[in-house]
Amino acid sequence: MTLPKKVRIVEVGPRDGLQNEAGVVATAVKIELIHLLTDAGLTAIEATAFVSPKWVPQMADNAEVMAGIRRKPGVAYPVLVPNMNGFDAALAAGVGEIAVFGAASEAFSRKNINCSIAESLARFEPVAQAAKQHGLSVRGYVSCVAGCPYQGVVEPAAVAEVAAELYRMGCYEISLGDTIGVGTPGKIQAMLSAVAKAVPMEKLAVHFHDTYGQALANLYAAMELGVATMDSSVAGLGGCPYAKGASGNVATEDVVYLLNGLGIQTGVDIDLVFEAGRFICGQLQRTPASKVARAMAAKKAA
Repeated sequence: MTLPKKVRIVEVGPRDGLQNEAGVVATAVKIELIHLLTDAGLTAIEATAFVSPKWVPQMADNAEVMAGIRRKPGVAYPVLVPNMNGFDAALAAGVGEIAVFGAASEAFSRKNINCSIAESLARFEPVAQAAKQHGLSVRGYVSCVAGCPYQGVVEPAAVAEVAAELYRMGCYEISLGDTIGVGTPGKIQAMLSAVAKAVPMEKLAVHFHDTYGQALANLYAAMELGVATMDSSVAGLGGCPYAKGASGNVATEDVVYLLNGLGIQTGVDIDLVFEAGRFICGQLQRTPASKVARAMAAKKAA
């Protein structure tokens, strides 16, 4: 199996990483984090979410964040949008790319967004059409692709069904998320093989959490099948508010270190990602979840 020569990293720290923080993260801090990540060479940075502030208070300053960032040419700053209300607000804020999200688990969909998978997809149809009319790119997320905290096993066929529907709606890329981090390389490859029958492999991305320490192994397994886009979060920030015990996203520093070691191009400067992680962890008063960041910090302190 041939690994890709180049990989695109989608940085999800400013949105997925910060949305579950208990304390309020200042808008200026979020904007500075996005600038640091842009400077590090990341070409896709999920900036915020246009969701109900009642449910996700950390994203209440979405319009202010979008107004405050210096947008670098060639860099995408996608935002999460759940419905037409969110889309209208995102459009008013001048976004260029949106992301919609569905689940492969019926139980998770009902617990998370209080509707069935079919109902959630029906909500996205007008959003996808409106985005097309306004020339906005749409990315699709599928959560619980390797397991669900409520129903347990999620069959690969169920993942393929949701991914196919998002692709049909016009999503240029489908990011497959192991929301609770239970996947293993064999499981991930079986799931990807099933999804690739419905959506071309080159249109698939992966989004892994490191709950059981399998995220990097799973990334390697995905690359073996031809996946060349992966989501990650600076310093390993984030988790899932609906999945108890689910640790953070795979850390961007760890992903870049792995890819550098394999000679795979990313265009990302690991030292600058480390500095971005150090900045946000300083603001949050915590140590990074990234093993690479911890090793780099120890080396610099020596």
